[in-house]
Amino acid sequence: MSSSLKDVAARAGVSARTVSNVVNGSARVSAQTRQRVQEAIDELGYRPNLAARNLRAGRTGVIGLAIPELHSPYFGELAGLLVDAARRRSWTVVIDQTHGDAEAERRLLTGDSGRAMDGLIISPWALEAQEVASTARPLPVVLLGERSPQGLADRVAVDNVAAADDATSHLLALGRRRVAAIGLQPHLHNGTAEQRAEGYRRALRRAGITPSPRWERPVASLHRQDGARAMAELLDGESRPDAVFAFTDELALGALHMAHTRGVRVPEDLALVGFDDIEDGRFSHPTLTTVSPDKGQIAERALQCLADRIYSPENQVPALDLTVPHRLVVRDSTDPGTGADRSASHLPTG
Repeated sequence: MSSSLKDVAARAGVSARTVSNVVNGSARVSAQTRQRVQEAIDELGYRPNLAARNLRAGRTGVIGLAIPELHSPYFGELAGLLVDAARRRSWTVVIDQTHGDAEAERRLLTGDSGRAMDGLIISPWALEAQEVASTARPLPVVLLGERSPQGLADRVAVDNVAAADDATSHLLALGRRRVAAIGLQPHLHNGTAEQRAEGYRRALRRAGITPSPRWERPVASLHRQDGARAMAELLDGESRPDAVFAFTDELALGALHMAHTRGVRVPEDLALVGFDDIEDGRFSHPTLTTVSPDKGQIAERALQCLADRIYSPENQVPALDLTVPHRLVVRDSTDPGTGADRSASHLPTG
């Protein structure tokens, strides 16, 4: 005879509600209690009837993930982590690519895409966070990224200002003084480039260096070809930089390629730092120093926020604004002969 939820509760010495919370991932159960319940589930071989449970609750067991670019290594890695974490909650994830288009983002939020979902995790590039939160209601939604919903929805983000400051400060600590930045996007307003530029300039000012537009290169997008083009512009200038902070690893890899093409040695002539810690940077030559956001924690915390909201009566859960840690991973593009990665962690203050 199959075991029931009540059998698990009796074995674990907890209430049936606690077992349900653990199974649903819907509440903040202590790690010790969660482990005890999971051990009881494993011992009894308990398997919840997910289809029946979702039908009774009017849920689908499906959540959405809306990201700007599927081909982006950063978003690809993050999507994989989210799918794996969602599977542990017995959720299916439907992934949509928005290309940062406002109407595509709105269709998902309003349900016009034709997909039935219990909730949505979205990285908005076109819409303001407040519009995302207001348009999505009553659909539970969690935002990824820099735009603050100002208490209207949950958000999970990295402190881009502090992270960019860390990257630039590392280059300055190496004795570099002509530090350029690649990745400004004045045509967009999603906040990422603005915040990373702010952190870059803050580090320069602290070192007694006045930020100059001559060292700041805008890009049309955040891909390798854009990084290569920006690097060529910097190398064609009257004075060449001795260091570059690129706002993504893809930009940094494009810059690295152009430097190699022009005979510029990295890191001897040019120290280079990226952002995102994608896999390609660990296998480039030289390997790429980068800011590494805790992508695993981004996935877990976004899903926990979504679960709390989905399983809360009438979606009445206070909105959370969560900042996940990042670390600077030092590799050969700034420190030749590093060998194994060296890193310095930055824990969020809020």
